[in-house]
Amino acid sequence: MHRNAVPAAGSKLAVIGAGAVGSSVAYAALLRGSARTIALYDLKKEKVEAEVLDLAHGSPLASGARIIGGDDITCVQGADVVVITAGAAQRPGQTRLDLAGTNVSILRSLMPQLLEQAPDAVYVLVTNPCDVLTVAALGISGLPAGRVFASGTVLDTSRLRNLLSWMTGVSARSIHATIAGEHGDSEFGLWSSATVGGVPLRECRGADGTLSFTDAALDDLGHQVAEAAYTVIQGKGATNLAVGVSAARIVEAVLTDEHAVLPVSSLLDGYQGISGVAMSIPSVVGRQGVIRRLDVPMDEREQARLHASADALRAVQESLGI
Repeated sequence: MHRNAVPAAGSKLAVIGAGAVGSSVAYAALLRGSARTIALYDLKKEKVEAEVLDLAHGSPLASGARIIGGDDITCVQGADVVVITAGAAQRPGQTRLDLAGTNVSILRSLMPQLLEQAPDAVYVLVTNPCDVLTVAALGISGLPAGRVFASGTVLDTSRLRNLLSWMTGVSARSIHATIAGEHGDSEFGLWSSATVGGVPLRECRGADGTLSFTDAALDDLGHQVAEAAYTVIQGKGATNLAVGVSAARIVEAVLTDEHAVLPVSSLLDGYQGISGVAMSIPSVVGRQGVIRRLDVPMDEREQARLHASADALRAVQESLGI
């Protein structure tokens, strides 16, 4: 882990799905020391057992976390955090929302089984479309809204900070800029509150010394971030490594009760006049999950894009009867 706080000795992370994303979540958590026990569950017995063995072989060289798992769902028993990655994969040319119907059906079967094994866990949805699945999981589970949320735009925000770092020549860790809304095509940048080393982004000079962050340039930047996943999928078939790191980061915020501000996706109830959909807003994340959402300043254009994103998600939910 990159911070001083460490998870409690008995902390347990369960990762559901041993595909490219699930295995990457477990691997990132192992390297970062996100939890003391990591359980990996999948229906594919040979595949999951091989992944568990491979991870366990590297554990003494990393955090020393205990690695368990298999095709018996009891391996997740007593987990403090459950990260769900199981579901149909996004194919080249396919949007995240196209996956909705199939993955909601998988979740309806999976969620009750997980609740039986880990009734007190915080549940983090990584499977896409994660915003829609968060609302579905809440309906299936009956859990408090804060204990079921999605990874949302944590990765998208990291992609944005990486791009801005290249453009400004400033460390990404000194850049505060957030992608909000749907984790998908209608996401948008919160440019009015973005800063580089404390300097408002629109007033910041690029690496060449020019004021380059015009509205048009920012629109192009947001488009690059939204399209980044499709570029990776086209080239290698899936996004997995950075997804794993972002999920591990969220797990750490929960297990250490960090009260970190992360743009995770949770069910909104009256936020900017929006209710009934899950979207990414800078949120305080700790041991009980999403503790609260921050009232982030937004200009009129950003407010309009937030509502447009909500409308897009609501339309999908209504088509699925969620």
